[in-house]
Amino acid sequence: MTAVTDTVADTIAAPLTARIKLATTSAERDAARALRRQVFCVEQGLFGGDDTDTIDRTALTLVAVDGDGAVIGTVRIHHAGDNVWWGSRLAVARPARRQAAVGSGLIKLAVGAARALGCTTFMAHVQQQNVAMFAQLHWQALAEIALHGRPHSLMRADFAAYPPIRDADQGFVCTRSVA
Repeated sequence: MTAVTDTVADTIAAPLTARIKLATTSAERDAARALRRQVFCVEQGLFGGDDTDTIDRTALTLVAVDGDGAVIGTVRIHHAGDNVWWGSRLAVARPARRQAAVGSGLIKLAVGAARALGCTTFMAHVQQQNVAMFAQLHWQALAEIALHGRPHSLMRADFAAYPPIRDADQGFVCTRSVA
């Protein structure tokens, strides 16, 4: 093999990792908002320039951070009353999609962190193209609805698959081999 093919082979076989955690710095929260704008405003065109809403005032921001410290994924969670929590604005940077289990890791931390805070029901409005992934992660579809002009499913997490996570600020590392 040549140096170029050795490098490509090493890159392909190298495991990808991301730390999934609560955003603990303003830089992480700012990067999460920038990623949300990229995904929901630029790529999907769901919002005109900014997706910020009143939920952001009270929501907890969770992030996936790569080995270089860049935020490559985010989701927000918020308490809606009566021990019901919601997850929303799940976004993963295009180069990180389907890598290192970023999306599923964010979902795991979202539900687990909310459970540790007293959540007894965790809900989300899931874009139709992501329903199958959520179903594989033990979520039940309850109803089909349209939000922002796009089909979504109202879904609920099955708590049997999600133990409480009390150290969300530390989170956990997800690794997936791409070989």
